[in-house]
Amino acid sequence: MSLLNQKTLNKEFTFQGIGLHSGKVSTVNILPSGPNTGIIFRRTDIKKNNTILPSIFNVSEANYCTTVANEFGIKVSTIEHLMAALFVKGIDNAIIEINGEEVPILDGSSIEFVKKIEHVGIKNSNTPIKVIKINKPIEIKDGNKEMSISPSKINLEVDFEINFDNPLINKQRNKVNVYEDDLSEIINSRTFCLFEDIEKLKKMNLAKGGSLENAVVVKGSKVLNDNGLRNKKEFVNHKILDCLGDLFLSGYKIIGKVKSVQGGHKLTNELLRKVFSNKENYSLIEIRDNKVPSELMKNQLLKSIA
Repeated sequence: MSLLNQKTLNKEFTFQGIGLHSGKVSTVNILPSGPNTGIIFRRTDIKKNNTILPSIFNVSEANYCTTVANEFGIKVSTIEHLMAALFVKGIDNAIIEINGEEVPILDGSSIEFVKKIEHVGIKNSNTPIKVIKINKPIEIKDGNKEMSISPSKINLEVDFEINFDNPLINKQRNKVNVYEDDLSEIINSRTFCLFEDIEKLKKMNLAKGGSLENAVVVKGSKVLNDNGLRNKKEFVNHKILDCLGDLFLSGYKIIGKVKSVQGGHKLTNELLRKVFSNKENYSLIEIRDNKVPSELMKNQLLKSIA
C-alpha cells in the first residue's frame, strides 16, 4: 500500500478546553472517515443542519480567527490551529464533532492536536491523494498588507514577514519548505497579542478565554509569560502556522510558493478565493506512484506524510 494514499485517523480521540474568544468550554471528538470525504465539522449541540465544511468559500469571518459557516448560519470558529495539525500530519479525511461554536484553544499552538493524532496513529487507504498545483502567479494587496502565490515544481514554500510597532517583536521573517523542513517550531508556536490590545479585544467581545496559559502576551520589550518564548521566531512562526491551517481550507495539499507581508486569515482567504475563481490558475492532480511529477517531489511528499 502506497504512502501516497489518503489517510485518516486510526481511531477517534477526544479533547476539551476553553475557546479563546468565546470563553466557553467545548468538547471535540475527532473520528476516522473514509477516502474522499475530506474534513467535516459537525455541531453536536445542534440537531438539524449541523454539518459545516471547512472550505475557503464557507469562511464567514476572518479577522481575529477563521470562522466557517454553512448555508443555515451554523458556525465553527478558531479552526485554524486544528486544521494546521491535520495538514501537517497528512490527515485527508476526518469528522470533527464539537458541542459548541469554538474549537478549544488549548495552549495556543497546534502541538496538543499533533500529539493526539500521533498517539492514536494514522490509517492508510487504497485511494491516491490529490494535490493542487498552482499554475499562475496570483497576488492581492490591502494597504501595507500583501500576499501572493506562484508556481513551484516540487514544494509548498511559505515566506512570511510581520512588522509590529513593538521593540520586542519588531520585524520578523521566516521561510519554510513545508514538505521538507522540520516544522516542530511552527507547530509549537503560540498565538500572541500586545498587552495594550487586550482591552480593545474585550470591548469587541473577543479574547474572553485568553490567558497566559494559551497566548503569548508582550508588554513593551517583555514577554509576560513565565517561561518566555518557545523559539526565537515564535511570533512569525505562529503566523505561518495560521497560514497552513487556512491553506488547508483548499481541501488539499498545495504545490506553490506563498509569500506574505503583514498578512493574516483574511488576506489568505481572499488570495485563495482569487486563485479558485479561475480554473486556469491551478490544476488538481491525483498522485499515483507511477504519476508523480518528479522523484524529488515524491520524496518530499512521502517525508511530509509518513
